[in-house]
Amino acid sequence: MQRKLVLSVLSGVLFGLSWPTYGFPLLIFIAFVPLLLIEQHIIINKEKYSYLKVFSYSYLSFFIWNLIVIHWLYFAKRPDGSYAVEALIFPVLANSLLMSITFLCYHFVKKSAGSYFGLVFLPCVWIAFETFHLDWECTFPWLNLGNVFADYHKWIQWYEFTGVFGGSLWIILVNILIFYNYRAYQASRKRIYIKRLVTYTSLFIIIPISISLIQYNTYEEKGEKIEVVVVQPELDPYTEKYTKSSKDITAELLQLADNKITENTKYVVAPETAFPGTGSLLYDSRESNYLINMIRDWLSSKKNKDLAFVSGTEFHSVFSENNKPNRESVFYNPYTRNYEEHFNSAVEVTKNDTLEVYHKSKLVVGVEKIPFAGLFSEYFAGLAKIFDGTMHSLGTQKEREVFENGGIKVAPIICYESIYGEFVTDYVKKGAQALFIMTNDSWWEDSQGYKQLLVYAKLRAIESRRSIARSANSGVSCFINQKGDILEHLDFMEQGSLRGEIQLNNEKTVYTKYGDYISRILMFLLGIILAYALSQKILIKSKKSL
Repeated sequence: MQRKLVLSVLSGVLFGLSWPTYGFPLLIFIAFVPLLLIEQHIIINKEKYSYLKVFSYSYLSFFIWNLIVIHWLYFAKRPDGSYAVEALIFPVLANSLLMSITFLCYHFVKKSAGSYFGLVFLPCVWIAFETFHLDWECTFPWLNLGNVFADYHKWIQWYEFTGVFGGSLWIILVNILIFYNYRAYQASRKRIYIKRLVTYTSLFIIIPISISLIQYNTYEEKGEKIEVVVVQPELDPYTEKYTKSSKDITAELLQLADNKITENTKYVVAPETAFPGTGSLLYDSRESNYLINMIRDWLSSKKNKDLAFVSGTEFHSVFSENNKPNRESVFYNPYTRNYEEHFNSAVEVTKNDTLEVYHKSKLVVGVEKIPFAGLFSEYFAGLAKIFDGTMHSLGTQKEREVFENGGIKVAPIICYESIYGEFVTDYVKKGAQALFIMTNDSWWEDSQGYKQLLVYAKLRAIESRRSIARSANSGVSCFINQKGDILEHLDFMEQGSLRGEIQLNNEKTVYTKYGDYISRILMFLLGIILAYALSQKILIKSKKSL
């Protein structure tokens, strides 16, 4: 038991220490091996309560992994200013549970259908879990395996063909290769298996990295260059953002842009919910809103042709009881005595054209979205109050939308949305030539939270081969090229603005065209293997009954 406990802890530590932005990703290639050895030992020795034991040891591993990687959630604050441990507890416990159940499925198939079927099943079931985590009520793909290389983007330039799931599959296959040869050596004591372990593992790691490095050094960025200015207001998201007047906040944004804008500037990009600060704008009267007109007046004072201001903002719609839509996001506000729907949105303001609006559609669970309304609404509503939230979900929109100005099309991506690969390709399919990411990720102080979200943006640049202009409330605002390099940037908690050039690419990558095809193929294979394993289980039981 002591040996298995050590292996379980070792596995969790290897996972955690491989993660960006402080870790070294090569550790991920052996992180599954200790867990696989535990599971193998339990099967070989025909230990009682095998499912409970596999679940327990794997849960410990995944708990450690989650705690190391997302411990920064603890730094979210309650209204009294204290740190909110509850913001950390649920994601760590729930995500560890889902991972353990996934690993338990591997144990079931291996025990029912044999080792070879089990080892083939492992990448299928794990990537099925990662796919599930992209689009359910508590979606949280933060720890999807392929994200681990975000800080070593030169190693995974081939994500333009496979997306993040290509990285996940690569990681699991190398772990299986190491485990299989090590176990073969343990059983036979033949040195050939050690040689194979070293040789095959080296090739499986070195060849994809080498291919990627060649891609990185030979890739030529595509498209016309345009000048963009990003602003970083550096407002405290708990206090200053909601005590300053909306007019002052907007004026400061425009002043920051003035510091860098030239006659060649095509876009100014401001962060998520950059204005109005307190409250929100009435959606039905958005064109006549005084803050929008303040921005329009500023644009009209510039000589730039087709200058546009893209920013995050907040909207709300008001309904009477008779005409309210039947959506979970529509709620009764006892203060205004109206039915309302609120949105975390992006807008494109130009001198004369109609305002373009996009509503954020991948929402942060517990803060912007109450999952399983009715079942856990009280818990999540309490969690929402940590962020000065409300007891309702925000509204979303079904389709992605691009902003167009002067023949240029850009993707308005809001914060959390930037960790979803196939989701982002929907903007590109609609013609987006560049990606604008607007975020406010300073809720968790100077921690790994904003750093991890920043480097995840590199993955989106590579998958779509689109340049990125990123505006963050408190940092890091930056430009990212089509190869995933972070170019000029503003540091965390630094107020300022940044001028840079991005390129407008019209070509679509393989991943943009076909999305997460790897997960779809593996889930099809999963169904076949699972059906076989179940039939074997039934067959064994029927033989015993005879």
